[in-house]
Amino acid sequence: MTPAPTLTTSRLVLRGPQKRDLAPFTAWTTRSERMKAVGGVGTERDAWRGFIAGIGHWHWHGYGFFTVTERDSGIATGRVGIINHIEWPQPEMAWHMFDGFEGRSYAYEAACAVREWAGRTLGLEPLISLIAPQNTRSIALATRLGAVEERRDVVDGEDCIVFRHLSHDDRRAVTQAAGAIA
Repeated sequence: MTPAPTLTTSRLVLRGPQKRDLAPFTAWTTRSERMKAVGGVGTERDAWRGFIAGIGHWHWHGYGFFTVTERDSGIATGRVGIINHIEWPQPEMAWHMFDGFEGRSYAYEAACAVREWAGRTLGLEPLISLIAPQNTRSIALATRLGAVEERRDVVDGEDCIVFRHLSHDDRRAVTQAAGAIA
């Protein structure tokens, strides 16, 4: 369905979106409190359009959101990947964990793998993350990944903090990836 590769970490499998991922994505889009940090709760129609746009993103750019699944159960836990929408300043590493899967370091583990893949395979680095100032959990994750605040900006009509990530071959990123991917 997509040209996405499969990335494997110690606990996760990151793969391209599949039809079966629409249901958990729709539940997150339409009901999750976390949606407040990414534009607000959406409708089923919004979820459908976002999901299909994500598939198109892979075909257009050759990268996009990976569906993050637990290695043992195969359950979809969220999305982590590289996006570059119209009017974005450059490719962005972004993450969304579905309800019930935060606090397990899945986003961190997946982001380490995505950063390494994007740098090594695509030459996309150093990446940015665009994070709403009130999104304290995403700010904490970006900081844990070694990203630093570069500037404040408005992107797609929303205030955001632009965080600059480490290059994939920075010794800190290599150490993080080795721990996550092992």
